Amino acid sequence: MEKEEFLEELNRNPIFEAVSSAAEDLGIQAYVVGGFVRDLILCRAGKDIDFVCVGSGIELAIATASKLGKHISVNTFKNFGTAQFVYDGYEYEFVGARRESYRSDSRKPIVEDGTLEEDQNRRDFTINAMALSLNKKDYGRLLDPFQGLEDIKRRLIRTPLDPETTFSDDPLRMMRAVRFASQLNFDIETETFEGLKAMAPRISIISQERITDELNKIILSPKPSYGFKLLYQVGLLEIIFPELVNLLGVETMDGKGHKDNFYHTLQVLDNTAVRSNDLWLRWAAILHDIAKPATKRFSPKVGWTFHGHEELGGRWVKGIFRKYKLPLDEKMRKVTTLVRLHLRPIALAKEGVSDSAVRRLLVEAGEYIEDLMILCRADITSKDANRVRRYLKNFDKVEELLKEIEEKDKLRNFQPVITGEMIMEVFGLGPSKEVGQIKTEVREAILDCRIENNMESAYPYLLEVGKKMGFVPVKDLQA
Repeated sequence: MEKEEFLEELNRNPIFEAVSSAAEDLGIQAYVVGGFVRDLILCRAGKDIDFVCVGSGIELAIATASKLGKHISVNTFKNFGTAQFVYDGYEYEFVGARRESYRSDSRKPIVEDGTLEEDQNRRDFTINAMALSLNKKDYGRLLDPFQGLEDIKRRLIRTPLDPETTFSDDPLRMMRAVRFASQLNFDIETETFEGLKAMAPRISIISQERITDELNKIILSPKPSYGFKLLYQVGLLEIIFPELVNLLGVETMDGKGHKDNFYHTLQVLDNTAVRSNDLWLRWAAILHDIAKPATKRFSPKVGWTFHGHEELGGRWVKGIFRKYKLPLDEKMRKVTTLVRLHLRPIALAKEGVSDSAVRRLLVEAGEYIEDLMILCRADITSKDANRVRRYLKNFDKVEELLKEIEEKDKLRNFQPVITGEMIMEVFGLGPSKEVGQIKTEVREAILDCRIENNMESAYPYLLEVGKKMGFVPVKDLQA
């Protein structure tokens, strides 16, 4: 981009002129830096804009807010010398130029005031080390000491200083290198790549929350498999996500092998990414076969089997979410449901579709049924194009039947009309295994369409089941 193009973009938002004017009043130099400049060149939209000044970032933020002429609440963080406010849908952060140094055993830097050049030196990558001047004398001039613009043209991720120094200072930058490569579809420059491999073990001093935040951004990139392959190649993945690396490899016995479940999982993740931007659906794609190593068995007759991997994987989800500091809420329950049920629609597509099986699937999947079908379509990774077409055609039939039965029976929020409390009241029972057995019998009869889900049909069936189990009614709820 030429200076005129930068000026045109800066003139679109009044914040830049306000910062320039405020900096002049304060007698300091100010610049817009980092991701905004990078994304401006890449024609990407962003809502976070960072300013650096050679002076007090807090004073500049307050003065800028005043220039904008509106009641803006400025959040200040004196311990860090930063300030932040939101204006017109954008989030602006102000900081004084800094230089940082690190002890080898700590991820917390020693921070001192510095020059713009020193501030650019401490940046993670050349594409993030560019700045645009907001000073009157050279307003809109690009300051690019490490040829970040050229690296954007070459589509390269490269550290401004020696890679091992950059990654040692803040090891999370290793995750960020992979994340930017994955988001932008850039290559990692050779020396930077070698630095990643050399410094990978240092990632262990970074908090799980920060690692997971970067991992989620990789998962949300357009083709997340690229990021995961890079993580594996540089040795980070086996440190931060060993469960996934356990899927790697093919074992052969008696001439019979199985597919490489690591690369299959990455293909399923990419297939899912094409269909959905939902982070948790993508997590389900990552975890759908996670228990295959634990369930792998060899049979001379049929070869390799992974019986029950979906149920075991579903049980593992909570522990994985806890370990990786992911939310233990409805998002976790969604991933658990999708992992546990991911073979169900595939089985229906193989065996032919029955109303009863579809009803059960609707009840168990509930609100996640559409996501489940996306995952199942993504899970078809055969190299046999005819086989893929056949499966997808069968999935079309399953989905048609799902819609028909859902419209007719409204099963997503299915609740049997006979509750456990009713069963205890009718037979004078306390909470027990027998109550659960009776409830299950009634539920199965409803799902099999042997009785309707109303009191007129279900109550007599309840009495019949109780009688078979040796229970005598003590109260008539229909009296």
